[in-house]
Amino acid sequence: MTDLSLLLQPDRGQSARSIHVVHPDQWQDWLKEQPPRIRTAIAAHKLTGKAGNRAILPGEGPEDWAMLLVCDEAETSPFRIASLGEQLPEGSYRLASGEPGAAMLGWVLAQYRFDRYRKDEATQGPRVLLTGEPGRIEETLRLATATFKVRDLVNTPASDMGPAELEAEVEALAKSHGATVTVTRGDALEQGYPMIHTVGMAAARGREPRLIELEWGNPEHPRLALVGKGVCFDTGGLDIKPSAGMRLMKKDMGGAAHAIALAGLVMAQRLPVRLHLLVAAVENSVAGNAFRPGDVLSTRKGLTVENTNTDAEGRLILGDALTKAVEGKPGMILDFATLTGAARVALGPDLPALFANDDALAGALLDAGDNVKDPLWRLPLWDGYDEMLKSDIADMVNAPDGPFAGPITAALFLRRFVPKDIAWAHLDLFAWRPAAKPGRPKGGDAMGLRATWAMLKLRYADKP
Repeated sequence: MTDLSLLLQPDRGQSARSIHVVHPDQWQDWLKEQPPRIRTAIAAHKLTGKAGNRAILPGEGPEDWAMLLVCDEAETSPFRIASLGEQLPEGSYRLASGEPGAAMLGWVLAQYRFDRYRKDEATQGPRVLLTGEPGRIEETLRLATATFKVRDLVNTPASDMGPAELEAEVEALAKSHGATVTVTRGDALEQGYPMIHTVGMAAARGREPRLIELEWGNPEHPRLALVGKGVCFDTGGLDIKPSAGMRLMKKDMGGAAHAIALAGLVMAQRLPVRLHLLVAAVENSVAGNAFRPGDVLSTRKGLTVENTNTDAEGRLILGDALTKAVEGKPGMILDFATLTGAARVALGPDLPALFANDDALAGALLDAGDNVKDPLWRLPLWDGYDEMLKSDIADMVNAPDGPFAGPITAALFLRRFVPKDIAWAHLDLFAWRPAAKPGRPKGGDAMGLRATWAMLKLRYADKP
C-alpha cells in the first residue's frame, strides 16, 4: 500500500500537470478562453461539454499535457475528481483554477487497493495532488486512513478475520494511543454476557466468542460509547442461509470495523472524551452445540429472549454489549451494525438506516452527513411495532414472525437495552459496495463514518 502521506502535498510551485475541472454550465465560456490547439483537440474528441467528458489536452511541448474533466458535481463533493485519482498515470497534479478542498479525500480514496492475496504485479505509482490549503491535509489523511481500515477489515476473508483478529486490531489501536483493553471470554463471558456466549459457542477452537473493550481518555471528560457488531462470519446458524446469502457474510463484522475506525479518529484527534469502545466478536456457526430456534436466552440486563431465528443473531450480541456500555453511564452511545437485509431493501446499499432515541442527536447526525456528503436516512423507532416483539414464554422475541418493518423491529429490540436518558443512535449499514464508483471500489467500504465523525468533532472538539 502506498504511503498515503505522499498523495497530498502542499503546493509550493513545483512541477505538476494541470487538471481543468469545468462545470457544464461554464463550458462555453471556458472553451472561448482556450488557445487554438486546445479548441482543436476538443473538436477532434467531439466533446460537447456534457458531464463526464474528459480528454488529454496538448501543451506547447510533446510532454506538456493537461487533463480536462467536465463535472457537474458540487465543489463540496469529496468525489468530484476521484475518477482521475484512480486513472491518471503516476505523477504530480494541481487544479488549473481553485483548490481541491473536499475533493482531496476522494483523490486519496481512489488509490485504495486490497492486494493482500495478490501476486506481486507491476503497480502504478502514486498520483500526487498539490494543494494551496496544507492545513486540510492532516485531517483528510486521517479520514482516508480510517476508511482504508474499514475496507481492509471487511475485505479480509473470515479465515483471516475472526474474533481473535478483531481482538488484535483493538490491541494494536490501544498500543498506538495509550489506551487499555479488556477482553472477556470463556466462563466469564458465559456468566456475564450470555447472549454473546450463546451466539458464538458453536464456533471452532480458536474462534471463540469474546467481548473486546477499549478505554481511553480523561475519566473526567464526557463518556462516549462506540459499539460494533463483530460477527466475523454468519452462516445463519441452524436457520442456515442459502449459499447466495452466505457469500458476503465475511462483511458481517462491518459494524465492528466502523466502530474501531471511528475510535481511532477520536483518539488521533484527541477529542476530550472518555472513550469506551465495545466490540462483540463472534462467529455464528453450525454445530451440535449451536443455539436453536425456540431456545430462551438470558441476557446481561436480566431480560429473557425467545430465540425465534438464529439468523437474527446480531441484535442478540449487541444487546449484551449495549448493556455493558450503559453501565458506564455514557452521555452518548453510537452503535454500528450490518443488522438487517430489510434495511438494504428499503434504502439500497448507499444509505445507512439511522435510528435514534434523541431528536437532537438524530438531527446533528443528519446535518453532519449532508455537510460531508456521507448521507444517512432516519427511520422511526415506531412504538406501535413494539408489540411485535412479544413472546408467549419470555420477555420478548428477537425476531417477529412475518416480513414487516424488519429494520424497525431490530432497532426496537436494541432500544430495550438503552434507557431513555442516554442519547443513543443505531446505524444499520451495508459496509459493502456491490458496484464500483469513483473513489469507492467494489467491496468493503465505510458508510456513515464521516458523518458520525463530523458530528463528534462539532460536539466535542471545542469543549474544555
